[in-house]
Amino acid sequence: MTRRARWTTVVVVVDLVALAVLVLGRGGIPGGPAAVVASPSATAGSAGAGDPVRALFEGRRSGAEVQGTGVVSRILPDDDDGSRHQKFILTTPSGISILVAHNIDIAPRLEGLSTGDRVDFRGDYEWNEKGGTVHWTHHDPSGRHEAGWLAWNGRTFS
Repeated sequence: MTRRARWTTVVVVVDLVALAVLVLGRGGIPGGPAAVVASPSATAGSAGAGDPVRALFEGRRSGAEVQGTGVVSRILPDDDDGSRHQKFILTTPSGISILVAHNIDIAPRLEGLSTGDRVDFRGDYEWNEKGGTVHWTHHDPSGRHEAGWLAWNGRTFS
């Protein structure tokens, strides 16, 4: 088997696993928004095990609802262009770095967030070569988009 054929096989298998997780995670509802969900306790295991972000990253997937956990590795300046967003980098249990862009015009800021803090999240994942971005970590005021959230320090921000 050629290297390209092996790589294609790996990509197909990853896509099939991600599809199975999507269907099972959404209760088998076809046509619903894509979702990859793992409980925070499931993501606390060995590196890569139970980390839905890893499957999305490796599959170069975007536009999927994702729920997981990470540790704050870097706090970034707020993005004040248009809607204001609090930005920080989380490292997931399998080592993937994701940018969290949390709309603070819609949901409360995580005041006092620090490097090393654990943050659980639910939002839309968008792939990029650095690990990806999670946004829509808040409710949708118009009610057309599935609500996301951040959980930190005993509070939920949505």
